Amino acid sequence: MTGLELGLISVGVIVALIYTGMHVAVALSLVSFASVWIQNGDPVLAAKLLTLAAADGIADQTFAVIPLFVMMGLIMSASDVGRDAYDVGDYFLRRIRGGLGLATVGSNAVFAAVTGVSIASAAVFTRVAVPEMLRLGYSPRFAVGTVAGSSVLGMLIPPSILLIIFAILTEQSIGLMFFAGIGPGIILSAVYCLGIVAMAYLTPSFVFDQTGRFATPDGTTLGTGPMPQDLAPPDRTPGEIASKSLPLIGLITIVLGGIYGGVFTPTEAGAVGTLAALILAVARRKLSLAEFWGVLKETGHLTAAVCFLVIAATMYTRSLGLAGVPIEIGGLVQTATDDFLMVILIYILVILFLGTIIDSVSIILIMVPLFLPVMNSFGADPIWFGIITVIAVEVGLLTPPLGMACFVIKGCLEDDRITLGDVFLGAAPFALMMVFVLALLTAWPDLVYIDRWFG
Repeated sequence: MTGLELGLISVGVIVALIYTGMHVAVALSLVSFASVWIQNGDPVLAAKLLTLAAADGIADQTFAVIPLFVMMGLIMSASDVGRDAYDVGDYFLRRIRGGLGLATVGSNAVFAAVTGVSIASAAVFTRVAVPEMLRLGYSPRFAVGTVAGSSVLGMLIPPSILLIIFAILTEQSIGLMFFAGIGPGIILSAVYCLGIVAMAYLTPSFVFDQTGRFATPDGTTLGTGPMPQDLAPPDRTPGEIASKSLPLIGLITIVLGGIYGGVFTPTEAGAVGTLAALILAVARRKLSLAEFWGVLKETGHLTAAVCFLVIAATMYTRSLGLAGVPIEIGGLVQTATDDFLMVILIYILVILFLGTIIDSVSIILIMVPLFLPVMNSFGADPIWFGIITVIAVEVGLLTPPLGMACFVIKGCLEDDRITLGDVFLGAAPFALMMVFVLALLTAWPDLVYIDRWFG
């Protein structure tokens, strides 16, 4: 059996095991062990090699960044930061046609800059934004679709857990990955906003509820009642808006400003950000001792899960390298075509397909070790490759049958009239917009770096 055959079989077995319900890390570890055993015929040697890979996998202080940013995000989520961000966006954007959709995107982008977890964004804004949008006459599909689409910003705008995992897996700078996520995050947010305004004018039946199933409080529907942008916004004073905005701006400035200004390393920024988030939560009396203990436990659970995944991915990478899979795939690709654009197109299509059946982290852990050597052979920028990978992977959060963000939104909904099918249909336009942004960044790689936008 050649290394290429062994590699392809290993990918198929891993996907099959994951789809039968086995944990991703367990599947990766088992397949890695079996692969090394098959190659050298000695199970003891295979176990020792993989044990060494596991030790090397997390023997770096860089991994401290994971629990720190996870804890910061959980504290901010428990402190009603998502609701504050939405209130601020609603205050400024409600008067625009489709304005609550714009407010949802904007507040999700801000929330992403202090959490870095898409699923947290989906859960928070399902409870915050969807009821308000339904109350004011937006269609249920548009309401849940907007939350689903904008929630993926949490994995692109730093600090992003997926960017951290990619950086560790490929030995890239976490700070550079964070910096590279800003520009694409802004572009994706802008495309979402333009798409929402376009849909509000071109396909109003999708954006606004005209069925009467979700009526305004006085019983009228949008066929006879006022449009959402014509209704007066809630009575909020400038002082109240400022009190909701300043803590968010301050925390973002401390964390990201500290990293890009050279004041902190990413790990130190995570520690400072977590302390600032804790002080904010205590000052606002939003975090009881019981809730703080819950945050600590969830931080431990998530950190252990991520580290286990990284260990398993390191094992898998070592087993592929021992079999010579990256070299064979690189040679095969360069023999088949010397067109880099075709190679990256194939890579993206494979990821989009896998996104329909397995989760985001699994795709990165399986595909990046296979294709990174190929990208290197073409001289591709690994930071750009990471951003392309994360965006392509995140499309899978919105597509059936897996669509994790859509399942989270359905689970958090308090209105049983909105079905899972409604959530997927509402998210479809946003998935297409993500593919459009993916095409832009593939055609013009310099768009990844915000400092190159103006020359």
